[in-house]
Amino acid sequence: MDFKDYYATLGVERGAKLDEIKRAYRKLARKYHPDVSKEPDAEARFKEVGEAYEVLKDPEKRRAYDQLGADWQAGQEFRPPPGSGPGQYYYSSGGPDVGAEQFGGFSDFFETLFGRGGAAGARSRGAQDFRYQPGPMRGEDQHARIQISLEDAFNGASRTLEVRSPSTGKRNIRVAIPRGVTAGQRIRLSGQGAPGQHGGAAGDLFLEVTFEPHPIFEAEGRNVLLTLPVAPWEAALGETVGVPTLGGKVELKIPAGSQSGRRLRLKGRGLPGSPPGDQIVKLRIDTPPADTSFARTLYEEMRSKMPFNPRRDIGG
Repeated sequence: MDFKDYYATLGVERGAKLDEIKRAYRKLARKYHPDVSKEPDAEARFKEVGEAYEVLKDPEKRRAYDQLGADWQAGQEFRPPPGSGPGQYYYSSGGPDVGAEQFGGFSDFFETLFGRGGAAGARSRGAQDFRYQPGPMRGEDQHARIQISLEDAFNGASRTLEVRSPSTGKRNIRVAIPRGVTAGQRIRLSGQGAPGQHGGAAGDLFLEVTFEPHPIFEAEGRNVLLTLPVAPWEAALGETVGVPTLGGKVELKIPAGSQSGRRLRLKGRGLPGSPPGDQIVKLRIDTPPADTSFARTLYEEMRSKMPFNPRRDIGG
C-alpha cells in the first residue's frame, strides 16, 4: 500500500503545533464538507482530511506515525515496521470533531498502522444507519468596510448599517463606534457573520474603519493635522490665535520669527486613546493682496525700507 503523508494532507509542517493542525483541519473540513462542497471529489477528500486529523491531533498516534521517519514520501510503497499493526494502538473518537470514522471508515494504511479494533468499534456505532451525521460547524467570518467622520472617531457614535451577503441577504445592523478608533482598525461584531450549520455558531463580522475626507483636518494615526493660515506679521512678530480642534477652539501661541511650514504641537488634542494623539498645526503664511493703492504703497515702502532676499540661501 502507499504511504500517506498526513502532514501534506492538512497542509502543515511536520513540527506544527496542535493549534495549527486544528485550524488547518477545520478550514479543509468546511471546504470539503459533503453537505456544502461542490468539489467533485469532496467525499474522498473529506475522509482523507478526517483521517489525517485523527492521527495528528492525538500525541500517541502522532508519535507512532512520526517513528516511520522522514524518509517515507507520499505515494511510496509502505510496509509497516516490525512491532506495529493491529492491537498496538486503538482509535477513540474523543469529542465533537468531525472525523473520517463518521464518513465510512479509515484507509488500509491507517488500520495497518493503528489496528482495526477501535476503528471498527467506531463504525459499528453507526452500523444501523450508515448515513452521514454532520456535526456543528461554525459560520465563516465576514469582512466589510465602514466609513466614518473624524468627529465620530473623536466622540464615539452609533450607526445603522445595511449589510448584504449571499448567505444572509440584506439586513440592518446597529454598530457602536468606539471613541478613538483609527483608520485601518477593525470593529468586531460577534455572531453577525455567516450563519453556522447543523447548530453551529454564526461567524463574526469585522468592519475595517476608513475616514471620510475632512474639510480642514487630516488623520495621521491618532494624531490630527491642521494647516493653519497666518498673516506675515503674525509669523514675524508672534501672536496668540484661535485654532479649531475636534474638541473645540483653543488658543495657540505662534512664536515670533516663524516660517511657513513650521509645525506646532497641541498636546493631547488628537484622537482619544492611551495615550491620546496630538494635534499638529502646520503654519502657512498667506500674503495679503496688493489690490488697492494704499496696499501697494505699503508693499513698496516695505521693499525700500526692509531689504530682504528670500533666495539668498540658494544663490538667487
